[in-house]
Amino acid sequence: LGIPWCAYTAPNDTLNDIQTSGEYLVYAIRTEYALAGRPIAVMGHSQGGMSMRWPLRFWPDTRAMVADVIGFSGSNHGTTAIGASCATVGCPAADWQQAYQSPFIQALNSEAETFPGIAYTEIWTHTDEVVDPNGSAAVASAALHTGGGAITDVATQQLCPADVYEHLTVGTIDPVTYALAVDALTHPGPANLARVKAEEPNLCSQLYMPGVNPANVNMYLQILSAAPGLLSVVLGPLATAVSGAPVLRSAPPLECYVDAACTGAAAPQLLLRFLDRPRHPRAGRITRVQVQVRAREGDALLPVSGVRVSFGGRALYTGPQGTAAFAVRLGRAGRYRLSARRPGCDPTGGSITVQRR
Repeated sequence: LGIPWCAYTAPNDTLNDIQTSGEYLVYAIRTEYALAGRPIAVMGHSQGGMSMRWPLRFWPDTRAMVADVIGFSGSNHGTTAIGASCATVGCPAADWQQAYQSPFIQALNSEAETFPGIAYTEIWTHTDEVVDPNGSAAVASAALHTGGGAITDVATQQLCPADVYEHLTVGTIDPVTYALAVDALTHPGPANLARVKAEEPNLCSQLYMPGVNPANVNMYLQILSAAPGLLSVVLGPLATAVSGAPVLRSAPPLECYVDAACTGAAAPQLLLRFLDRPRHPRAGRITRVQVQVRAREGDALLPVSGVRVSFGGRALYTGPQGTAAFAVRLGRAGRYRLSARRPGCDPTGGSITVQRR
């Protein structure tokens, strides 16, 4: 279709800690956004249909970089297909994290499942053997419900009741999935079922999405190449042999940033700078001060919202650009301290020296 795209490579074929994979996704989103010069679409299948939401939840700067989230059979609320056997035979980290309503899944969906300005198209199939439940939108793991994003939750059978493609094929050859995804990519907002029906009147008579050649054996080999990874989800101990991901007897802990509980070297250091600083503030007069709070993220300094900045007996919280502006009447001469604090971050501060009248 002439749409430029890139794929990212997750460690251990996505079977290791999804939190680590999520950091790769943060880098991918920022890089793609910089290359495109405009908000991008992110698209994924299975775990990839869910994990792309981790950066949006915990790296807020990425939200303005993404226009569309398009998921195929995404494990947005985990799956009941991963059971108690993990505790006895062991499973890779990603299995533990994708168990139905696991602590990881609860963290992913905490506060809001979607964010304003982003269109979400979540596609699944009732014949999915991996991500379950897969019934109506009210219960389907893939469906999203809360937050300010524009959402289309749709099972392929809502367009074509006889569609029988299962977990792997819904994201690789299913023409219904393709039509919904392309509709979302080529129009503002999420996929629109009525529009797809009008533009694709013969959709349900198609067997494959465009570009798939059933006579090409390589197509089937590509689908089969996913089978070992899929089996390692069901049979956890295979994960190490398939991808090198270690097999665990318990779920990996959530990173400290999830609960804003980082301390010491793990905590981001807040950095305060003055945007507007009076040259000769005097006691008894209004002193106007504007500051910005930032933190280092990779090679960049990013603004931090929700920081409590205190000055001259007043306290304000920084906004989306990390800024806070004070207008305070300071009664006496001397040095006044500014402090900036946020849970899960190392605090910072600065000072203003007020002269006599």
